[in-house]
Amino acid sequence: MDTTLPAEPAPVAREEHWPHAAVLIVDDEPGMRSFLAKTLATRVGQVEVAGSAEAADLLVRRHRFDLVVLDISLPGKTGITWLKELRAQGNASEVVLITAFADLDTAIEALRAGASDFILKPFRLTQILNAVQQCLERAFLKRENWVLRRTLSQCTPAADGLVGTSIVIQGLRAAIRRVAGVGSTVLLAGESGTGKELAALALHRNSPRAAAPFVPVNCATLSPDLIEAELFGQAPGLRGREMPGRDGLFVYAQGGTLFLDELGELPAPLQATLLRVLEERRIRPVGSEQEIPVDVRIIAATHRRLADEVAAGRFRKDLYYRLQVVEIHLPPLRSHKEDIPALVAHFVATLAPQLGVAAIEVTADEMAYLQQYDWPGNVRELRNLIERSLILGALNVSALYQGLQRQAPAAVARLPATTDLHTLEKQHIQAVLASVEGDKTRAAQLLGISRRTLERRCAEWGAG
Repeated sequence: MDTTLPAEPAPVAREEHWPHAAVLIVDDEPGMRSFLAKTLATRVGQVEVAGSAEAADLLVRRHRFDLVVLDISLPGKTGITWLKELRAQGNASEVVLITAFADLDTAIEALRAGASDFILKPFRLTQILNAVQQCLERAFLKRENWVLRRTLSQCTPAADGLVGTSIVIQGLRAAIRRVAGVGSTVLLAGESGTGKELAALALHRNSPRAAAPFVPVNCATLSPDLIEAELFGQAPGLRGREMPGRDGLFVYAQGGTLFLDELGELPAPLQATLLRVLEERRIRPVGSEQEIPVDVRIIAATHRRLADEVAAGRFRKDLYYRLQVVEIHLPPLRSHKEDIPALVAHFVATLAPQLGVAAIEVTADEMAYLQQYDWPGNVRELRNLIERSLILGALNVSALYQGLQRQAPAAVARLPATTDLHTLEKQHIQAVLASVEGDKTRAAQLLGISRRTLERRCAEWGAG
């Protein structure tokens, strides 16, 4: 087969319009792997090579690649088969397929499998460079759009993004207004589902940095092996190779706000690094001896009690004090249930168009029932309930009983029109008891009350 390599280019200085990127080259021919690696090493960031789909699989599990240059004819699993598996796993990296043998059917199959481009061997140097450059530009546009979508997805009719008029929410709004205009680090505390990212976005949008990026990152979802490179970037020449390096999220957030969600999950070595960054306002990419100045406001959030984590030795005391310059506590939904009607109306109005379904009506009795529930999952649980209900076409009260084998009784789903709050409480408790087949300990847990309180209620009604 004719896989003659193009003439190897002389080393050139990295061109400014080539973005920093991570590229994986998968080809069973050592000569082609070497040629492509040398060609791209002077133009992009990290370059890795593999001789088979199985070897590439191992690299993809450990690293995030912006682009994969993939040969179709590989030993064992073919390139197209592996590409289909990548897409099935949710991997959205750009992929350029190359092959020496191809016809129209193969090209169509490659594009249907999710390839971004398709090149025949032998190819001209300009062909592969143009394909790679276009794919990387597309990948970075996707990244910029991701940041923009994450920002816009939080938009609500309220100027600060918060919904509700209760005293609790008014206090939260006032705290955000006071803090937004200063550049101090902010720690957002509160239970899961209370809207910490929304509060962080409100702080950003009301700050002098509003025109710059808002970059959210969930520390709990990043691999401990990758989180340092993701945050601080990767240095040129890492592992002895001539590679320009890649930027981290601190650089993406330059001039704006970096929101570190679930900071309590940050590994201990990274806690020390973050403390140094907060104090010196400089980052050091992985493998580098040089530091880069950064102008980023840090907003951190956690559902853990960091004071308890410090006492247990799982979180650095000095970092905790550095983060606690300003602390804002996000209230649980059970503390401002009077905002539930406004939240329900907001979620119905925003989610119905997104889902392409008709809005649902929530009756006064159903709303009263929602206000009796304690919402352990907070606003996120309420949003999920409304989304399910929109899909089903009616309020799906049984969704409040997740984890149970039985649905809430029909009496709970549709309450009589003349039900007062005392009767609502009785029906609610009886429904929960029925759903757990009379297990008072389990019912008390679901209701958020003690077993003794539950037994006292039952005794008042003459129930056993």
